[in-house]
Amino acid sequence: EVQLVESGGGLVQPGGSLRLSCAASGFIFRVYTMNWVRQAPGKGLERVATIAGDGSTTYADSVKGRFTISRDNAKNTLYLQMSSLKPEDTAVYYCERFPYRGQGTQVTVSS
Repeated sequence: EVQLVESGGGLVQPGGSLRLSCAASGFIFRVYTMNWVRQAPGKGLERVATIAGDGSTTYADSVKGRFTISRDNAKNTLYLQMSSLKPEDTAVYYCERFPYRGQGTQVTVSS
């Protein structure tokens, strides 16, 4: 059974940083492309970052240069380092191995 468990969300001031983690189990983590997606209040899902099994990455224009996706295949863990956070980054962030998603972790950027 595929399981994805996110952690690391919280309340942060504009300009601050957070690191999200996703513990994965139930599949061979290292071979799968993994995504971070988010859903802001009243909006649809947005894919913000992707990392392939070979470590190549892509980012949404809205987060490029501010967010970094990474993975530790030895620990079956996916990360999202978020810096220079803006209020518009407020959302529930989900770890995804399509079509599976975790329960999400709330990120709120507010002063």
